[in-house]
Amino acid sequence: MIETLSSIWAVLPITVFIGFILDQLIGDPRSWPHPVVGIGKGISILESRLNLGPPEIRRRNGVLLTLLIVGGSYLFTWGAISLANIFHPILGFVFSAYLIFTTLAGKSLLDAGQNVLIPLLKGDLSEARTQLSWLVSRDTTNLSEGEIVRGTVETMAENFVDGILSPLFYAALGGAPLAMAFKAVSTLDSMVGYRNDRYEEFGWFSARTDDWANYLPARLSVPILLLAGRLRGMSVNHAYQMWKRDASGHPSPNGGNPESVVAGLLGIRLGGINIYHGKPHHRAEMGDALHPVNATDIVRCRQLIKTATWLSLGPILIAAYIVLNI
Repeated sequence: MIETLSSIWAVLPITVFIGFILDQLIGDPRSWPHPVVGIGKGISILESRLNLGPPEIRRRNGVLLTLLIVGGSYLFTWGAISLANIFHPILGFVFSAYLIFTTLAGKSLLDAGQNVLIPLLKGDLSEARTQLSWLVSRDTTNLSEGEIVRGTVETMAENFVDGILSPLFYAALGGAPLAMAFKAVSTLDSMVGYRNDRYEEFGWFSARTDDWANYLPARLSVPILLLAGRLRGMSVNHAYQMWKRDASGHPSPNGGNPESVVAGLLGIRLGGINIYHGKPHHRAEMGDALHPVNATDIVRCRQLIKTATWLSLGPILIAAYIVLNI
């Protein structure tokens, strides 16, 4: 196993770079096989068997679910690359780069923002709400244009960490196996990490694991976004002040970092009242409303995220090089 890991790490910066470029060029073709689909099916099967009994049993079984899915994802990926390496090192190299590519969501995140923006610019609020509903868990049925834009910007800011920076970070530290393990953590959180009757006990450990996994990347996102804002001619000093003031107020220990910075760079206010399952929930405000939220903010947010994504590649490749030479 040590020899296999050494062979994975030996080409780590190159596989990370190729995976990144593939994501930027191709995105997430729906017809292509995707490991996350398998991870999701595994979670569904185990959830139906483990999420039973009294709260204390479900709570313990939730820990077991996380360990099985995350550990299994790591070991399966490592085993698949090892098998590919047996046939030929080039096959193992290509497979590693491909698997890293599948953990990234850079292009698909920008495309998702564009899918909301297009009908919004046409005045088709109904279609814009439908497109947003694919991205967020809140009720989008009666959202105004400003609320649609707010939801789009919030999810793009938060997913800059979850879908781009974090998988890159873990790919740099441990190649495709560790990046896939992170993807398993993220998928668990999106499927069982909810505070409701079904998942309050069972999903608690999955949700906490996601918080821990994103802790460092979320904080790394702050200087990267600020630098991207500087390159885009945005008010970096204001954004820095918004981050210091507002980031800690977010219900997530991580989400406030990118959201407060993006809010400050765009000069808008994020957060407020969201409707979940018919009930209003207040989300802490991020940023000051220097101008009314409008569709242009999605355009500027997409530009900001795209610049920040490319800026992320530098420190990530440096980290991979350092890991390689330890």
